[in-house]
Amino acid sequence: MPPNEIQEPLPLLDDLGQPLNFGWAKHAFHHYEPSLLYAPRFRISESDRYIIYSPTHMIVFEIRNDGWLGHMGISVISLRDKKRSTQTFKKMLPLGSFEMPNTSAAGNVRWKQKKMHLDFICMESGARIIKTDIPKFGRNRSLRGALVLTEFKESESLATHQPYRNEKNAFRYSCCSPWFFVEGVIQFGSSEIIFTRGNAWGILDWNRSARPKADIRYWAAACGQSHGSQLSFCAGYSWTDSSYGTENAFFIDGKMFKLDQITFHIPLSNWLSPWRFTSNDNRLEMTFTPHQERTDRRNLLLYSSTRRQVCGSFSGKIQLDDGIIIEFHNLTGFAERSKMRY
Repeated sequence: MPPNEIQEPLPLLDDLGQPLNFGWAKHAFHHYEPSLLYAPRFRISESDRYIIYSPTHMIVFEIRNDGWLGHMGISVISLRDKKRSTQTFKKMLPLGSFEMPNTSAAGNVRWKQKKMHLDFICMESGARIIKTDIPKFGRNRSLRGALVLTEFKESESLATHQPYRNEKNAFRYSCCSPWFFVEGVIQFGSSEIIFTRGNAWGILDWNRSARPKADIRYWAAACGQSHGSQLSFCAGYSWTDSSYGTENAFFIDGKMFKLDQITFHIPLSNWLSPWRFTSNDNRLEMTFTPHQERTDRRNLLLYSSTRRQVCGSFSGKIQLDDGIIIEFHNLTGFAERSKMRY
């Protein structure tokens, strides 16, 4: 089946809550309405994740509702010292109480617990604001600050709506926007992590799904600057049916160049050895050089989730739609494998 590009607003579900209109788009055209879902609430998974880079640090902010278990997680990773500090706060049986937005293009998310909070704010202009205040983070250091994320004019995102093979009613709707400029300051203990426009980047990884009984997903993303342009990409595959459109694309100054299948060549004996990435149409050749890894695990009764993530830099070459070949070096990013069952 050839990939299906969605070019106009369409519903994600029919009147009976069954997923339909599978495909990919350059904008978040699908309308997701969780109240229509046929699946029970504990099978619905919703997550907003921002990955922020500077020359010295990578910070990951995530708010996630997996039905049985919800959590807010922040990781501060030093790219120079190869050290990291991660804090995760859990909420049992949230079952939709987070009120996650129905589109990646608008809406706010807030996690608040006692004296701590994490806010994702989407402005009418398209800019995003991340605000956090955690009095005790890691080894009793504080973490607080605000970041402003802005985008290119007429920038494009990769939105995909994919069914799961052999699992009726299971689907994943995702949207990746890997091209934000970032400005702001995060106060981490006695240190300040400063992000300046043109020297700091942000990626939005936005997902809504009715989960299958089990899934394994590989995903990678990076962003940076090369030859005077901003370059970024997202790539991934899982047990979904990607024949309607893959999760793979390259971006130059916010303009998307769609790619077909990409394979992760992972050195299974040592994930910190160099990886290779190739595409089935020979348009992409890329090497990933990791320098540190982290693992997140979440378990509750019959539900379990594990994410193994490695950070590093990407170098390689990409062939654009018009045949021009672009070489890039040392784009900061990460690759991960997520395993889930319930």
